[in-house]
Amino acid sequence: MKDLLKEKQEYTKQDIVSLLKINDKTALEDLYALADSVREKYVGNVIHVRGIVEFSNYCSKNCLYCGIRRSNDQVHRYRMDEDKIIKSAKKAEGLGYKTVILQSGEDSYYDVDKVVRIIKAIKESTNLFITLSIGERPEIEYKLMKEAGADRYLLKHETSDPILYRQLHPDLKYSNRIKCLRALKQLGYETGSGIMIGLPGQTLESIANDILLFKAMDIDMIGMGPYLPHPNTPLARKFEQAGGDFAPAIGYFDVEEMVYKIIAITRIVTKTTHIPATTALGVINEKEGKETALKCGANVFMVNITDQEYKQYYEIYPAKIQLSNKNPDSISEISSKFKSLNRQVQ
Repeated sequence: MKDLLKEKQEYTKQDIVSLLKINDKTALEDLYALADSVREKYVGNVIHVRGIVEFSNYCSKNCLYCGIRRSNDQVHRYRMDEDKIIKSAKKAEGLGYKTVILQSGEDSYYDVDKVVRIIKAIKESTNLFITLSIGERPEIEYKLMKEAGADRYLLKHETSDPILYRQLHPDLKYSNRIKCLRALKQLGYETGSGIMIGLPGQTLESIANDILLFKAMDIDMIGMGPYLPHPNTPLARKFEQAGGDFAPAIGYFDVEEMVYKIIAITRIVTKTTHIPATTALGVINEKEGKETALKCGANVFMVNITDQEYKQYYEIYPAKIQLSNKNPDSISEISSKFKSLNRQVQ
């Protein structure tokens, strides 16, 4: 185990599984210290802030875990118009952010022409980088959006286990998700993906495969957060029937610690990727969750800047609304919050 807690260029699947099994407090501290040093060596001491605009909670898909799934008739649906989206992006720049993430469910109302207009308008009126998180689209649409000025694209695959993926996504195909990610990379997007941690049926081996997939595909940003059961979803009912334990197949109960472990291991395996401290961590540990992630290898901080009238309805997981009942912090306020980390915020 001591050899695994020193930086290596290559890690095998068994190496990763062994690291995932660490429970000893001292060994965990060594793992997090290693990840933090690898983070500093390869991506520096900057915390990159991203402002998220959730512009629509309509979704044509029926993923079993998601609170805005098509069949959830308890959701108050909304769509922002183009001007509102553009104004929200300008708000991000006003707060000092350099990147805005435009996120929605898979909503065909925003066809490629609308999305291209929005991208061009933001690029013409701001100096922002634009990340899109709007689901699976035909490759030609990815191309047109890239040509319009989109810089990054976030498309999580959630799990690399094809069987589990099929169970969770009744109207999606794992092979197509990977095809989309490859197309985005080939088109020159900075491409993001990610997984949920604590899914019923998930195994340590499948998580190891996820991490190796990130490396093999040279994913540029990797989002990893806990599975939080939403009461109006089929998976939450399955979760309750299993006794409410996080991922019985994995055999652990502290999902928060597992998230930190996976962030740390992903950092030491992938080296240069951007890893955010996800908003979901703020649900299970509102006070210290994100800061702890930043000490374990993360280097990106996500801030929801969606207007209050909308963001209360973008509840992909429960308790998300509790994180949203305040105005977003400016860059200077975030810098003050993380002053103890001795890292530059931008």
